[in-house]
Amino acid sequence: MVRIPDAKVALSTASVYPESTATAFEMAGRLGYDGVEVMVWTDPVSQDVEALRRLSDYHHVPILAIHAPCLLITQRVWSTDPWTKLQRARSAAERLGASTVVVHPPFRWQRQYSRDFVSGIWRMADETDVRFAVENMYPWRYRDREVLAYAPDWDVTKDDYRHFTVDLSHTATARADAMSMVDRMGDRLGHVHLADGNGSAKDEHLVPGRGNQPCAELLERLAGGSFDGHVVIEVNTRRAMSSAEREADLAEALAFTRLHLASSAGSAAASPVAGPAAESRAPLPRVSHGRPRIRRT
Repeated sequence: MVRIPDAKVALSTASVYPESTATAFEMAGRLGYDGVEVMVWTDPVSQDVEALRRLSDYHHVPILAIHAPCLLITQRVWSTDPWTKLQRARSAAERLGASTVVVHPPFRWQRQYSRDFVSGIWRMADETDVRFAVENMYPWRYRDREVLAYAPDWDVTKDDYRHFTVDLSHTATARADAMSMVDRMGDRLGHVHLADGNGSAKDEHLVPGRGNQPCAELLERLAGGSFDGHVVIEVNTRRAMSSAEREADLAEALAFTRLHLASSAGSAAASPVAGPAAESRAPLPRVSHGRPRIRRT
């Protein structure tokens, strides 16, 4: 007996770059994705709530998540103030019916923002039903040197957040144990960016199955547990020689994800990350969702 979990599989609009946000909606609808995650960036359509609503309605593709403009290239998108960016992301999510806002930890040079980030994310999460899911990042590398670009930390499990996003391309770049990180996230894992990587200093975002990350294992464990978030395909297709080649990569990623999300009904477990590979690990303590103890940096 096979059980298909409730987790929806979405396409990140970043996955069609350099094509447009509008193209992402079209491809997601044609390939059978359950929805999209909108990466808010320099494409004006990605910043326009009404334009996004029209695309969603036209293609019958729900918007499941908003990725706040946290990248270096989006420093001036939706204001230069990082808290204003998050407020606008929350407003967009509420107006579009998205359940999640994905946010990166601050850059280290954003000193005031990074000092207040943990408590500020809790404060914003208390004001809405939208999840603020903080995403794991990675140290930047130049030759044999590491540069710690994010604060409080690129490993977001070192701080206390209500919800996390795990990104498996980022665990590859960080050369971190992805499944151990997922274990530390426990029942606070609320969102997944599915991609692959080989441990390069570059953030590769390969199609799942083309690198060395435990993409299949993670999906199977999510399917066997109580994970109630979304799985988002966030891959790099900019080397595709044609739109048809890009679409083939996105179809392969969707097929891989649906295959490994299908699980034996008998393997279901209470933990959102439980599964056969987790049996040898010690049980996770349940994390309180009350007010956090903030680590000052």
